[in-house]
Amino acid sequence: MTESTTTPAGWLPAPPAPDRAAGTVIPGAGPVDRPAGRDTVRLRQGAPEEPPRYAPEWLRLREPADAAARAAELLDPLRERLTGGSRGLVVHDLGCGTGSMGRWLAPRLDGAQHWILHDRDPYLLHFAAVGAPQAAADGSRVTVETRRGDLARLTPDAFAGAGLVTASALLDVLTRDEVDALAAACAGAGCPALLTLSVAGRVELTPADPLDAEITAAFNAHQRRTGLLGPDAVTAACEAFAAHGATVRVRPSPWRLGPVDPDLTEQWLRGWVGAAVEQRPELAERAEAYLTARLASLAAGALRAVVHHSDLLALPRVEGGTA
Repeated sequence: MTESTTTPAGWLPAPPAPDRAAGTVIPGAGPVDRPAGRDTVRLRQGAPEEPPRYAPEWLRLREPADAAARAAELLDPLRERLTGGSRGLVVHDLGCGTGSMGRWLAPRLDGAQHWILHDRDPYLLHFAAVGAPQAAADGSRVTVETRRGDLARLTPDAFAGAGLVTASALLDVLTRDEVDALAAACAGAGCPALLTLSVAGRVELTPADPLDAEITAAFNAHQRRTGLLGPDAVTAACEAFAAHGATVRVRPSPWRLGPVDPDLTEQWLRGWVGAAVEQRPELAERAEAYLTARLASLAAGALRAVVHHSDLLALPRVEGGTA
């Protein structure tokens, strides 16, 4: 890891959202104006100007849905296993984006916490740091450190001293080798991992449409391009952590979208269909009519969508015993 800085917790206004023409897709919501690769979790040395995968405005837009979806029932078994050192609980937040995971989790845990935020994008890291919560559930202090660097080459000692490794919407943009390395690094540190909001490859739309299944299949294929795990990520992670002796718990964490959050629903829908068409260009004509009809249904207050995700908690083996 490189470029480590320590920043006091605080808050600044969110970065301004650029003007966008009607019908455009926010980068990160779909395959729009971004290079191939796993840019939120990888810094390509020598190419600092490479555009990030996720725009801050997309991360802000999805944050309330993420917070509502995460499986809070995983927190009780997690709390039982957390231990802190001289700085309190040290948490590594991988691919942190604008820091939504910390804003959700830190106020739900007791005790002093020191969060180490990892991302390739210094702009996102800045807003993650200044937007971090100031206090834990019991009022203890929360401090923040940012690290810009390459998370694709984790070593077994990468999280030395960590009490928890966490991430949100990360596993599905990793390869199997990268997930194996993540599990090995967590095992090396002997710390739990809480990995939330991995895509599950299932979408339920109401009212149903005959093209739903075909769009879903094309989107899932798009998620698996270039060796990424996509909807297979949680299964791969369960296998990887179990191979290191951890006990793994998985719980559903679905987005429930519709007229109550029309901006997010529209952006998700455009990105979802756009990715499907990028994967299968022959769908373009039918997908355009499908998207038009779906957006009209959303505007009329009739569209509902359940976008399935999974949360994973891996608890390491207790020395001399089991996880």
